[in-house]
Order: sequence, then structure tokens, then C-alpha cells
Amino acid sequence: MTSTDTTRLLAQLRTLLDMTNTEVQIAETRTAQARTDAVRRELSQNAANGRERAESIEMAIRELGGFPDVLGPFLGRAAAAVKALTEQAAPFDEALLGDLALEGQLLDRARYTKALAVAAKHSEIEHLAERLIAAHSATVDWLTTVLAEDALGGPAALRRSPLQAAAGVAVRLVNLPANWSARGVDRAVDALRSTGPALSELVSRGGNAGEIAVKALSAGQSAALQAAEKVTRSEGAGRVADALHTGRAAVGVLDAEELPIGDYDELNVNEAVAAIKELTVPSEVRAIISYEEAHKNRHGVVSAAQARVAAIAKEVVGITS
Repeated sequence: MTSTDTTRLLAQLRTLLDMTNTEVQIAETRTAQARTDAVRRELSQNAANGRERAESIEMAIRELGGFPDVLGPFLGRAAAAVKALTEQAAPFDEALLGDLALEGQLLDRARYTKALAVAAKHSEIEHLAERLIAAHSATVDWLTTVLAEDALGGPAALRRSPLQAAAGVAVRLVNLPANWSARGVDRAVDALRSTGPALSELVSRGGNAGEIAVKALSAGQSAALQAAEKVTRSEGAGRVADALHTGRAAVGVLDAEELPIGDYDELNVNEAVAAIKELTVPSEVRAIISYEEAHKNRHGVVSAAQARVAAIAKEVVGITS
């Protein structure tokens, strides 16, 4: 192997090491956003696997006669911390797209490193690169699936942070359609006002139906939302009613008879899981998850429903594994 080959391999390995350290820190940050224990364990394992990959890359650098950058882990933590702070003000999907971009770079560099190792006839680094390619390909697929879950209405494997949730709401409010039935919205406001002083104050601060829906959700005013949904639908403001219904489903305040699975409260875990596997619409699975979490909160049912959302998302984006 020529000195030029060694220099190029060392350059790529050092870059991979720095980026892997950043990846590890991001995985640890995302662990706090895991929706279920299974996802939390997966992310913790990903971080541990990343540390093992970093050690293997360091060893490869030493075998080539180089020295790993001792500042790499610290720079990785710093880069991940800056990323985490920055994305708190960004919508959830933008944060995940940033994660996906990092994994894409790691995957591309691993492939390039393999090509360099093949050309230099360095079989050990070639095998290392193959391990990196497999790991980053799997992570790219996972992040793509999480993004698809979110796009389809979720719930995604990761939860939004409070600031990310607020940013997402702001984006949706900016894009609210202006052609809703004014009479329907007025009637919805009246229905909300009639539920008590707390919502009267809310209505007095703004008549935007989307703002009222979001704030009423946070206040837990299930009855008010149900009344508002009924009024807006009867007045022809179907999109407003659909938004209210979606909000009620997202926080688990639908009545049992509104769920997409009949007699849901009577089903045991195995029966509920079997019924969930028959659902094909993400929003229906989401309604079941939210209702289950708000009532019996059976972990086997929630995990099965989350797996169903992931399966639907993978089908949409063409991931077959």
C-alpha cells in the first residue's frame, strides 16, 4: 500500500471517527424522546454499538500508523449538543432530517472507505467498512421509517420535545385554510365558551379555530372539543371538524364507540393485538394507541400498535426489510 493510499484511508477513517462520536451523542439524546421502552432500549443499544464502532475505527487508524484525534469524542459531544439546542426551535421533522443527513454522510463515507480499502488491498479495513455500511444502512432505514410515521400522522417512535411540538403547531397554524365556514367557526366558539370561565378567557384572546383547538386540547377540555366538533360538522365546516376529531384522537379522549375497532374495551391483549394488525390507516392506529395509553395502557397493545404504524410507514416509503 502506497503512502498516498494510507493518507487517503487515514483521512476518511478520522472523519468517520469524528462523525461516529457525534452519532453516539445524538443517539443518547434521542433516548429521552423514545415513545416506548422498546425504542428506548433500541436507541441505548445503538449508542453502545456506535461506541464499539468508534473503538474499531480507532484501532484501524493505529494499525495504519496513525493516531486518532484525542479531541474527537469531545468535538462529537459538542457538535451533538449544538445540534440538539438548535433543533429545539425547529419542527420535529426538520430535526430528524438532520439526523438522516448525518447517517447518509456516514453511509457514503463508509462506502468510499471500502472502495479505498479494496484498492489498497487492506482486507481488515474492508471488513470494517462493510460493518459500517450495514449499520448505517439500517439506521437510515429506521430514521426514514420514523419520518414516514410522522408524515402519516404517527405516532412516531420518537416523541416531539415541547418546543418541537410548539414549532410544529406554529407551522400548521400558518398554513390553516381560510375558506372555513365562518358560521361554523362562530358556533364552535360559542360551544367552547359555554363550557366555563377557562375557555371563555381562551375565546376572548382569539377566535382562530385552530388556536382554540390546540389550547383546549392542552387544557383537557374533552367535552368542549366534542361539542365543537359536532357543531362545526353540522354547519358544513368539515375540515375544522376533522381537525378537532384528529386532536381528540391524538390525546385519547375519543369515546369507545368512536374507535375503529368495535367493542374495543371488551378485548383482551391478544384480541386487541390481532384487531390492530388488521388496521391499514395510520390515523386509526394512532387513535387506538392514544386511547390505550389514556385508559388501560397495556404495553403489549401499545407496542403492537406502534409496530403496525411502522409497518405501514415502511410500505409507504418502500422499505422491505
